Amino acid sequence: MTSIRDIAKMAGVSAASVSRILNRDASFSINENTRQRVIEIANKMNYSKDKNKRGVRSVGDSQTIALIVRHDDESELDDPYFRNIRFGIERESSKWRLRVVRAFRMRDENKDWEQLSKYGAIIMIGEMTQEAVEKIAGINNKLILVDSYSKYTKYDCIQTDFSAKTHEVLDVLYKKGHRNIAFIGGFGSKVTAGGESIHYKEEVRAVSYLNWMKLNNLEKFSKVFQGTWKAETGLNLAKKMLQEENRPTAVLVASDPMAVGVYKAVNEAHLRIPEDISVISFDDIEMAEYMSPSLSSIRMNAEEMGRLAVRMAKERILGDRTMSILITCASELKLRDSVAENKK
Repeated sequence: MTSIRDIAKMAGVSAASVSRILNRDASFSINENTRQRVIEIANKMNYSKDKNKRGVRSVGDSQTIALIVRHDDESELDDPYFRNIRFGIERESSKWRLRVVRAFRMRDENKDWEQLSKYGAIIMIGEMTQEAVEKIAGINNKLILVDSYSKYTKYDCIQTDFSAKTHEVLDVLYKKGHRNIAFIGGFGSKVTAGGESIHYKEEVRAVSYLNWMKLNNLEKFSKVFQGTWKAETGLNLAKKMLQEENRPTAVLVASDPMAVGVYKAVNEAHLRIPEDISVISFDDIEMAEYMSPSLSSIRMNAEEMGRLAVRMAKERILGDRTMSILITCASELKLRDSVAENKK
């Protein structure tokens, strides 16, 4: 149910001003553009004085954003990146007096697709197949994709700069004398409309790593180790990496939880970070700077990505924008003690 306070928040005026405008108070003096703005928002949000009377229920959900995620609760706990995106969505929605409901997870067996038509906008977090994206857009085209790297040009999309940042980080290692650089990460995956996960090796950071190694004539050193995104997987993949005859002097890890496993593998092999092997990772979780040695990591403000998604959804709800846009969010390298000059 849309209230006067909701309209006031979106229009950037006081609730009293909205009330006087909607009640056609002839004595109330206000800028004509603001007056029209309030009326337009009220119309778009299906505001009705009758609906807002006590005891009358609203049947509209124009102020509700439906959230669709591809991951389950366990994987969200393992990966703070997705958890922080969701936090950003919830906090920004609250700021604008918009509601957020989790419509379903893409991996759910039974999904109520038709319910999506009643919401003001849809935010999808994570990679879905084109079939799944188009099925949702066919029901509700006010769709915002978050952390999606497929070329769905018809829809709003928020991406990271992880491809370009991978090159930047590898340049840092190169300048410090490293040539034999390995990569540890997780497989990429997309979820189908039926909830099936399709795994593939061409994850954005892995692809960028291989391209950089080729561009710098270092293909003979290229080593990609991939699996799930868990710390345990990082441990097992790092053990394989450290058994290589020509052991790498540096490793780029695709997530901090996996890097925790890498640290344990290095320690169990009686090697030292960064003296024997330098480590750089992605996520910059809170514990990264407290690890021993402190972990160099790429920080992406995932919560801000979630906030951006809500602002884009708000524009779609109000009809302020019809053109699809692609936003690439910039990350930052936090260089710490886990990286050193290669003296070998």
